[in-house]
Amino acid sequence: MYQGYLTDVAGIKVGHAEDNERGTGVTVIIPPVGNTCAVEVRGSAPGTRETDLLAPINSVTSVNAIILSGGSAYGLAAATGVMEALADGGIGLDVGVNIVPIIPQAVLFDLAYKDPKAFPDAAMGKLAYKNASINESRQGNVGAGAGATVGKILGHENVMKAGLGSATISEGELVVSAMVAVNAFGDVYDSETHEQIAGPIHMGTMVKTTDVMGKVISQMNDLSGQNTTIGIVATNAKFDKTKLLKIAQMTHDGYARSIDPVHTMFDGDTIFSLSTNEIEADINLVGTLAAHAMSRAIANVIYNLKNE
Repeated sequence: MYQGYLTDVAGIKVGHAEDNERGTGVTVIIPPVGNTCAVEVRGSAPGTRETDLLAPINSVTSVNAIILSGGSAYGLAAATGVMEALADGGIGLDVGVNIVPIIPQAVLFDLAYKDPKAFPDAAMGKLAYKNASINESRQGNVGAGAGATVGKILGHENVMKAGLGSATISEGELVVSAMVAVNAFGDVYDSETHEQIAGPIHMGTMVKTTDVMGKVISQMNDLSGQNTTIGIVATNAKFDKTKLLKIAQMTHDGYARSIDPVHTMFDGDTIFSLSTNEIEADINLVGTLAAHAMSRAIANVIYNLKNE
């Protein structure tokens, strides 16, 4: 396994809540005050909330929380619980007549894993928020990864279990960390060993999606919107939203190195990028490290499940 967790970036809290019996969950990231956030969506079937406000041309720069969750569009309900908890603490954007917490969210499709009626609701979102801690370090079948699977091309009866992973790379004072919930249509690879570590299972053997894709894709049921890898990269370096957008774009290279195929019409791949604005660092270096950290986080999903 690779080392590190998103909470290695000082001031960031992570909280999870999940229902493993029904196969869904939610992860809440609480950044420190004074953060900057951006997002890059590359999959063609995304499910998101409040991502438009993160565009560089829009006015909001900081967020109060970021949510990664299962439940497809139903899972967006988890934000209601997080909003209530933040507002109760007086945390959010003061609009004069009320406090409005700023909470972007991305969801993945886990409805086909166990219970199609199960999804994170407001209560689960609030629980994940209350569980948030700088000491959180769990990976695998936890939070937003509770219902995640990979290798969908041969149908849901032939998928492999996936989940949530994290990894950190540091250079001196610079810290770059990634967290990801992997629910991809494609297969998972360790980008540093080039080994396939997850994918569809056929007659007891793991196969490569790209090897069978040409033979079966025309016979597949529509899998649009039934996948998606959602994640976040965070750093203690100082960046505005424009530079963070570039870093999020570069971090998608981590998806491309570790998931094959990726960014398909079946996926809604999304990456948030977050800065706590503590030190100066070069954008090229941070973007490069972010992509590598994301690849390691994706591999850690599978490694942690094997160790459970």
